[in-house]
Formats: sequence, C-alpha cells, structure tokens
Amino acid sequence: MSLPAADLQFELAGRIAVRFRDEATTGNIAWRHGRLGDELLITTSLGQGVARIVRTGGSVVLTAPDGQEHRAVDAESLTEQVLGFRLPLDGLADWVQARPGAGEFEARRGANGRLAELKQSGWTIEYLDWREDGLLPSRLTLVYPGIELRLAIAEWK
Repeated sequence: MSLPAADLQFELAGRIAVRFRDEATTGNIAWRHGRLGDELLITTSLGQGVARIVRTGGSVVLTAPDGQEHRAVDAESLTEQVLGFRLPLDGLADWVQARPGAGEFEARRGANGRLAELKQSGWTIEYLDWREDGLLPSRLTLVYPGIELRLAIAEWK
C-alpha cells in the first residue's frame, strides 16, 4: 500500500522497545500516517520483518514474517492476537505528535511549557526528549497495564 501524497500527514523512523509480561524485544519502526490510512513496518535490529500493519478505512491487515495475513477492525486487538501486545495505532498518531486524540484525557506540562505526560484511553504517555526545534518529541514511553512501549524517533518527515 502506498498512501497518496495528498493524504500523508507524517512519516517517522526510529527504534521501538516493547516489554510485555516477562518478555522484552527491540526493533526498528517505520511509519507513514495519513488521514485515510497507515502503513507501519516493524523489523528486527538486523532489518528482518516482524510485522507490516496497514490500516485503510475500517480494517487493519497485519502481515507476519511468513507472509500470512491477519485481519481485524482495529490494530489493538489484531496486534494483541498476533504479536502478543497491544499497539494503540488509533491514539498513537496523535500522541507521537504530542497532542491528545479524541476523547477525554489528562495532560501535564513541564516547566518549559511542553507536554510532559498525557493520560488517555488507559495509556500513560511520557515525553522524555524533543527534537532540537522543540516541536516534536524524539523519545517517549507509553505504558498500559502489562505493557510498556518505548519509542526513539530518529527521523521525522
């Protein structure tokens, strides 16, 4: 899938670390997000595919390393079923841009006026570091009961 250029809202690349239950894993993440869809690729540190997640309209398809496709209406239940952990794709697009998604939230700002912590949809998002221009985060931690995701965003487009 390729998102139409007119729809593309951001692209990012970086590292992801996941801790769930008694397991921990790290890898790379490349994500293209648009109003109409998402394309997210998670790979091992050596570049081997772990999962390719594509959201279009009301469906999400996760392609596993063996090429098998799994489908669901939301990324959270699909990633939990296939990968063993929840990936909050719906809220994540807003959270990585340091803003709350739709719905109720609690926010705490740091002394510098930037968002320091956001609580929404059962997740707590901590903003640990920012790009040099201070506009977008470069490191954040997302915690949900039983899971911790850490993102280190190296590149924004």
